[in-house]
Amino acid sequence: MAILVIAEHDNTSLKPGVTNTVAAAHKIGGDIDVLIAGSHCAAAASAAASIVGVGKVLVADAPYYAMAVAENLAPLVVGLAQNYSHVLAGATAFGKNLLPRVAALLDVMQISDIVAVESADIFVRPIYAGNAFATVQSSDAIKIITVRSTGFDAVAAMGGNGVIENIASATDAGISRVVKQELTKSDRPELAAAKRIVSGGRGLGDGDKYRAVLEPLADKLGAALGASRAAVDAGFVPNDYQVGQTGKIVAPELYIAVGISGAIQHLAGMKESKVIVAINKDPEAPIFQVADYGLVGDLFTLVPELTAAI
Repeated sequence: MAILVIAEHDNTSLKPGVTNTVAAAHKIGGDIDVLIAGSHCAAAASAAASIVGVGKVLVADAPYYAMAVAENLAPLVVGLAQNYSHVLAGATAFGKNLLPRVAALLDVMQISDIVAVESADIFVRPIYAGNAFATVQSSDAIKIITVRSTGFDAVAAMGGNGVIENIASATDAGISRVVKQELTKSDRPELAAAKRIVSGGRGLGDGDKYRAVLEPLADKLGAALGASRAAVDAGFVPNDYQVGQTGKIVAPELYIAVGISGAIQHLAGMKESKVIVAINKDPEAPIFQVADYGLVGDLFTLVPELTAAI
């Protein structure tokens, strides 16, 4: 049994979550290969070869793989998939865009967002916004799977000695291209990989108050900033701050929810956090049902006091 992990990268370094996806492959069992498809991506391939447990890194280097366009990557993966029993990618925008195309071309079902592996053909995945879990079994010869990174502890990114092998690239489909890409630059940790997160909700009132109240606390904790969907929809912060079912799924060591009521879709994105602290003036807010520690009161008083005490 052999497993292929599709690595998300920027041609230089691997994206957070790749080592978690490899961890899921370890749970399945078998030889693990990693695919690096990109342009001038030798550095990313070298990083993949260093992951513990990776036997081989397959490198497809071509200009039309530079931006990881799914229409170009899918035929490449389909061609490789015939040699594998499982094909895995992270349950990120990248994986969710690519693997459904691969599954359709292979005429197999996709198993989405797994959080546990029971056996080589039985997996656990959340349903109903994480309020229930389904155990599913697949009889497909090739199993196409996206992996929720928070469900698996990452394997070591250094210490492996995988073999790097160049493979032939598929042709350029020529039906889509990336016109523009804007990257948000920040000195803070990346939200999806942060160990500490301070999130704000609609209770903060507006974007200026969001920044004035939460940024000093995040600075002291070395934390990433997040937000509820309500705060994003209200324009407090950009979309990439959103935590939840329709945002980013996170599981940091510490998650501080400020002025967030705790709607189901938000809880689905953060309730696996190791320690959850909730600050809200409503003692009946649903967020307190999942919180390890709760402060009931005016956040504009409590958060500055908390910041000053750290």
